[in-house]
Amino acid sequence: MAQAQEVLGERALAMLRWRCRRGLLENDLFLERFFERHGPRINVTQAQALSQLMELGDHDLLDLQLARKTLAQVSPALDNADTRAVLDLLRENR
Repeated sequence: MAQAQEVLGERALAMLRWRCRRGLLENDLFLERFFERHGPRINVTQAQALSQLMELGDHDLLDLQLARKTLAQVSPALDNADTRAVLDLLRENR
């Protein structure tokens, strides 16, 4: 459990940022603001949840960030406390 709360190292954070590059400029802008604000404090659990969100298509991800849809509507399998928490952090940067 303690390992899940461990903050990502510099290399892991750089790899996560690279993984989060998107095809829609709007998504990239949301994600860039997210990393500017939260990057140095992202823990392993948050990184895993963010990686799961990156499996979504660009339009679904944008709908989630703009709160036009819920995780349950887009991907019920991702609707859990960890991904909701990361989604809340993404949304606070709107």
